[in-house]
Amino acid sequence: MITLQFLLTALVVVIIPGTGVVYTLALGLGQGRRAALWAALGCTFGIVPHLAAATLGLAAVLHTSALLFTAVKWAGVAYLLYLAYQALKDGGALNVQASETRQSGWRIARRGALINILNPKLSIFFLALLPPFLSGTPATATAEMALLGAVFMALTFAVFVLYGIFAAAARTQLLGSPRVMAWLSRSFAAIFTALAARLAFERA
Repeated sequence: MITLQFLLTALVVVIIPGTGVVYTLALGLGQGRRAALWAALGCTFGIVPHLAAATLGLAAVLHTSALLFTAVKWAGVAYLLYLAYQALKDGGALNVQASETRQSGWRIARRGALINILNPKLSIFFLALLPPFLSGTPATATAEMALLGAVFMALTFAVFVLYGIFAAAARTQLLGSPRVMAWLSRSFAAIFTALAARLAFERA
């Protein structure tokens, strides 16, 4: 049931940089490998509610409920703008700086999870992505969706970890340049702001 076509499709989707990748890169550059691994873990588990919604058919409810979709969307927009502020703020959670602050791993993971939880388009995305790869047997459809979702999560975590390790390795090359670190912080802030603007214009 886990076909090569599904694996390649899922891999392409995961590799394309999105909000979770940006967050993982920011933590890797700003705080090192440990923080990047927690970020990857949080972003991965943040897709669980959306996979569950797609499996149980709740994604269709979200898609047809304009009020619910809008509420989740604007919460996501506000959260992305908050992350942009954290990238600009001296000592902020996403600010790239020479001193390695030791944030709680669970706090890093929670922020990463919220990034995906507050994106209402993910449920609809999984509802479109997974069903074409099912066997067509109604009795096993739920189990198949769960298995495909688990494989997608594993790929997500693996790819995000690689992004994070790359960012952490690059961090050591940047510590000696305050100008580069400031530029990176402003760049992350601009990216999160742009992602917030894009989400604001999304429609159910």
